[in-house]
Amino acid sequence: MTETHTHNADGNTVEFWENFYQEREQVWSGSPNFLLVREIASAQAGSALDLGCAEGADAIWLAERGWRVTAVDVSETALNRARARAAEQDITDIDWQRHDLANTFPTGQFDLVTAQYLHSPVAQADEREQILRHAAEAVTPGGQLLIVGHAEWPSWVTVPPHDVHFPTTTEVLAGLHLDPTEWTVEVDGLAEREYTGPEGQPGVRKDNVLRIRRH
Repeated sequence: MTETHTHNADGNTVEFWENFYQEREQVWSGSPNFLLVREIASAQAGSALDLGCAEGADAIWLAERGWRVTAVDVSETALNRARARAAEQDITDIDWQRHDLANTFPTGQFDLVTAQYLHSPVAQADEREQILRHAAEAVTPGGQLLIVGHAEWPSWVTVPPHDVHFPTTTEVLAGLHLDPTEWTVEVDGLAEREYTGPEGQPGVRKDNVLRIRRH
């Protein structure tokens, strides 16, 4: 699981996410996000932009399947781990870039733009929509935009650690401001899976998934 990161009004995005990654030697499982695998495994490889690449599992999975990947995160610590893991697997053709996506965005257009779990406790309310609109603009004609986000807290969370709104697919689509003559929604759904908490609590997690193709 990855999260794409934005900044707050105090401008301490980098500090927040550097602290987040430096607390542990490895934060995520090292496996690619399951909805990325489900939605993209059969797609023809091309150029891909991975927004919020974290420790690199999604980018590496794509590169192993022939995609030319640009992978972006705000945390240099996360990017260094991703680079090291890719090097261990002799994957050298991923372009790792550091961006605070609220301020800068990678250049170019891509056959696939993927944004997995664009949630951040230090984001301003409208930043997610702005970033996703930039993501849509970066999709080449014939390409796909894949947006995956949590639909709610895991079932074992009784007291949320912070206040966050989980946008529905309807809200995400509305915020993208897409021209329906230029885009087709191919997947708009809810995925439920078993999810184990940090203390071994059994539970489930529900995620929203949108896969949209540009004409």
